[in-house]
Amino acid sequence: MAARVNAKGIAKLRDALQSHIERGRIPGAVAVIARAGQVEFFEALGRMDPQSGAAMREDAIFRIYSMTKPIVSLAAVMLMEDGLLQMNQPLSLFLPEFANPKVQAGNQLVAARREATVHDLLRHTAGLTYGFLGSHPVQQMYEAKNLVDRGRTNREFCKLLATLPLQDQPGTWFQYSHATDVLGAIVEVVSGRTLGRFLRERIFEPLGMKDTAFNVHEAEQARVAQPFPKDPDTGEPVTMLDAKVQVPWESGGGGLFGTTQDYVRFVSMMANFGSLGGERLVSRKTVEWMTADHLGATPAYNDLLIPGYGFGLGFAVRKEAGMGPQPGSLGQYFWSGIGGTSFFVDPAEDIFALLMTQAPNQRIFFRNLFRHLVYAAVD
Repeated sequence: MAARVNAKGIAKLRDALQSHIERGRIPGAVAVIARAGQVEFFEALGRMDPQSGAAMREDAIFRIYSMTKPIVSLAAVMLMEDGLLQMNQPLSLFLPEFANPKVQAGNQLVAARREATVHDLLRHTAGLTYGFLGSHPVQQMYEAKNLVDRGRTNREFCKLLATLPLQDQPGTWFQYSHATDVLGAIVEVVSGRTLGRFLRERIFEPLGMKDTAFNVHEAEQARVAQPFPKDPDTGEPVTMLDAKVQVPWESGGGGLFGTTQDYVRFVSMMANFGSLGGERLVSRKTVEWMTADHLGATPAYNDLLIPGYGFGLGFAVRKEAGMGPQPGSLGQYFWSGIGGTSFFVDPAEDIFALLMTQAPNQRIFFRNLFRHLVYAAVD
């Protein structure tokens, strides 16, 4: 039986967001709540561009950063349903540069006990990392090589990444990482198409996601939501992906731009177990599999995987009724982007919700606030 979302709770959520906008905590936001497949709240608040004063639009284009990962994870799983990819296949089968990997162990390199697999990429246990996450020697190497340079193709990125050691033995730790960037390169090799083209033909066009892409056309750039020029908490300049620059890197880990409306269609498809509007992308059992925990007892670095959650194939998955920082149901799944976008799906209550804003340093506060206020509106 689907949850009911009450008007009083929705009003409290709207008022809370509007209060933070008026206090200069975020420039603006688009918020969505849906139950039983029907959108019950979809509202644009505040400003789309704090410098020009332009009002937030429902069709504003956001940098969704790591909310790219669930989409690319789905692309890989679709290739599994095509019979072209398997979970236990090693990276070097598709990208030979990853053969014979080495692991940084203290001041020396040791041979990896095994290669990372497609499964490791999907659940972030490949031994890879992100340079910005810490000061480990491997993370310092990532920073020195400027792995996030958007001037490379996916294959060029992988060839550079493969020259660097792993931080951990594959399969031993959950470490949020460039794994989905590598997965995007595998999608290209297996499908024979660029990642952008594959996503467009197999996911975006079937779902009607007409404004989601790795580059924003010049005619649409006026719709790109902008952050404050300076962070309201620190006063430091805010730097985000420049939508005006057309780049070759179709980053599977964080390169997409898109609208709230488009991502609602993606989340609606997931919440509907693989289909939307007569278009079935994957089977019901595949969605159940993707949104189940794949870590088990595998430990996790840092706080990106919050208490009470495991990780599936592109999504964090709730395993505990308690522990988490907000209410929620077992089986709830979610992910977010470093720019301030987030979503969650709660199959037990048959609801999903999205918050889209561009406020990098405030993202965790507003993700937590939004989720708690959504559940406060559930009868």
